[in-house]
Amino acid sequence: MDNIYLLMIIALAFLAVADLVVGVSNDAVNFLNSAIGSKAISFRTIMIVASLGIAIGAIFSSGMMEVARKGIFNPSEFMFSEIMIIFMAVMITDILLLDFFNTVGMPTSTTVSIVFELLGAAVAMAFIKVAADTGNYMDVYTHINTSKATEIIVGILLSVVIAFSIGAIVQYLSRLLLSFDFRKKAKWTVALFGGIALTAIIYFILIKGLKGATFVSEDLLTFIKNNTILIILGSLVLWTMVSYLITVILKFDVYKLIIIVGTFALALAFAGNDLVNFIGVPIAAWQSFEAWQASGVPATEFSMEVLAEKVPTPTFLLFGAGMVMVLTLWFSKKARYVTQTEINLSREGESKERFQPNFLSRGIVRAAMLTSQFSNSLLPKSLQKRIDANFEKPVIALSKDKTFEMPAFDMVRAAVNLMVAGVLISIATSYKLPLSTTYVTFMVAMGSSLADRAWGAESAVYRVAGVLNVIGGWFFTAFIAFISAAVIVYLINIHVPSMVAILLLIAIFLLVRNYISHSQKSKEIRAEDSLRKAESSSIQGVIEESANNIANVVKRGNKIYTNTINGLAKQDLELLKKNKKGVNKLSAEVDELRDHIFYFIKNLDEASVGASNFYINILGYLQDLAQSLEYLTKISHKHIHNNHKKLKYNQLKELKEIDIKLDELFSTTKQVFDSRSFEQIGELLSSKQELLDMVSQKIEKQVERTRTEESSPKNTTLYFTLLLETKDIITATTNLLELYYKEHDSSVIPAKLDTKQ
Repeated sequence: MDNIYLLMIIALAFLAVADLVVGVSNDAVNFLNSAIGSKAISFRTIMIVASLGIAIGAIFSSGMMEVARKGIFNPSEFMFSEIMIIFMAVMITDILLLDFFNTVGMPTSTTVSIVFELLGAAVAMAFIKVAADTGNYMDVYTHINTSKATEIIVGILLSVVIAFSIGAIVQYLSRLLLSFDFRKKAKWTVALFGGIALTAIIYFILIKGLKGATFVSEDLLTFIKNNTILIILGSLVLWTMVSYLITVILKFDVYKLIIIVGTFALALAFAGNDLVNFIGVPIAAWQSFEAWQASGVPATEFSMEVLAEKVPTPTFLLFGAGMVMVLTLWFSKKARYVTQTEINLSREGESKERFQPNFLSRGIVRAAMLTSQFSNSLLPKSLQKRIDANFEKPVIALSKDKTFEMPAFDMVRAAVNLMVAGVLISIATSYKLPLSTTYVTFMVAMGSSLADRAWGAESAVYRVAGVLNVIGGWFFTAFIAFISAAVIVYLINIHVPSMVAILLLIAIFLLVRNYISHSQKSKEIRAEDSLRKAESSSIQGVIEESANNIANVVKRGNKIYTNTINGLAKQDLELLKKNKKGVNKLSAEVDELRDHIFYFIKNLDEASVGASNFYINILGYLQDLAQSLEYLTKISHKHIHNNHKKLKYNQLKELKEIDIKLDELFSTTKQVFDSRSFEQIGELLSSKQELLDMVSQKIEKQVERTRTEESSPKNTTLYFTLLLETKDIITATTNLLELYYKEHDSSVIPAKLDTKQ
């Protein structure tokens, strides 16, 4: 039985590495987003700076390891055999939970997950122990370090409000000082902002971070503590002068310097604060194992009082963990996926909104608008105008190319995000509070976005809904972490060797499955033909560019229609479900093209305004086609999903006949648009009436069948709907062809006349 604990230590070591990988994949969002969103420096430079911050910060994190040993439970109340079950349950739960959030692309809190996993596992083990001993369940209370656990949990929850509020206030004051036209401001204002930002970042991150390092002398720490005010004032003067010299003499952008230093500092603070979330439990288990082995006492009788003592973590382990984090940062594709969520929520102006508004987000936006109107009415108009002037964004020509290459937000907001988040996290670290870096960085970014008026009337409900979704995910994390860890403790306690083996195999299987699923999904996204936005400013250019989109839509539409008929014939629910996803993706892409119309029209030359009407009509017909396919797919899936009667042989035969004819139309249309043989469109249009007549005949046949022999109302409704939607598909496709044929002829003839002249 003793060998099982050695095997558990080995398993925990591997789990620690896996947890580092999945944890960093989720938490990379915390320190990368400001630099990536502002596009102040290249992505390669961002990664190098962040990697250095992580490597150094990992060495400073030794003091935080105490949280895993005694921050949540009272170790003296548990025996070695019990503590190992708790630690094993925590690590298995943590890996699976974080990997789930990485797969769906949502940033969650690794701090919250580890705290509630430890709490859930400890409570479950306490209940098991009390039930076997006294039976007095009130004794469970003595097993939990309630004061410290409450302090940690309250601190985590308060960080949401504090981070949002401070981020909003600092951003508002920074914008009043610098405005959106910050490059034209007086040099002293830039120097002052740079001095404050760099002082805050360098003091609170680098100096405070020394408290966690085991190799720093007490004399140095005492000197820093006794001279805090002097050091801050000296740093402010020094860095203000440095910022001024950099701006005036070296002509270097001080905002870029702030973002570089801030990214480094936030990565350092992340590693110093969050490394405990990934390796704190395995290190505590290893130290417990060493103490137990040296004691010679049976595992079931060895009290874990040793965990209450202050035991420094070996620096080589911290450095090794830091290297794993750095490698994950460079090679994890899931980290890039999670990063996009926060950037899009804080983006300046419009973007593709991932989250749908709900009644709560609408209510919050309405309340905020009313509050804003009321506060504006209290301010003198002259003061209000001066404030609004600082929030006026520079007028930029709305060229489509530049619109989509613009950063998500400017460097002032990026600097504020880094400065405020770094300060809050490092203060928590200095007091040995595992503040959630995800909560802080995310809420600071959201607060600065609100203060910066990035959430306009056309995006506010979507952005607020996104914030609510992410916060809801955090509460979900806490609940699931607590319950899952408690359940796993109960399972392991049934029979330690067999249950540990089974649970580890399940964890490995789920991790591998999620990895394969995510890789396949990424390949599908890259391989899938996607619709392209129009870039040209003339009708001839739009005709040429839109041909690719039309070929793409008819190819995918043909596949969707055929799969629908085949799915109904075979009653293949999985095929219809997959088909439904495909048509939803197609509809979303067409909708995105329609959302782009504003920028397309803005980019047109005066002589080519007529192209807008042509492009709008093209998108209208594409949308009609997509909507018909979407509805047809939806009702087919619903019919089979509800286990209704299968369509009759004659109905399926007739639908297949239509499918064959439609396949000819779609395939030929694709060839025409791929080869740009637009003169052949006339031949395609000649088959329009034949197709419509064919569908009408099928409708008449079904009417006759319904009167004489049909007995299923559901089948009749489905069949008529399929035929009517097919007519709409034919009409939308042929209308699109007619429009193209007409515009192509009218654009080609003048060109030929010009050539002759």
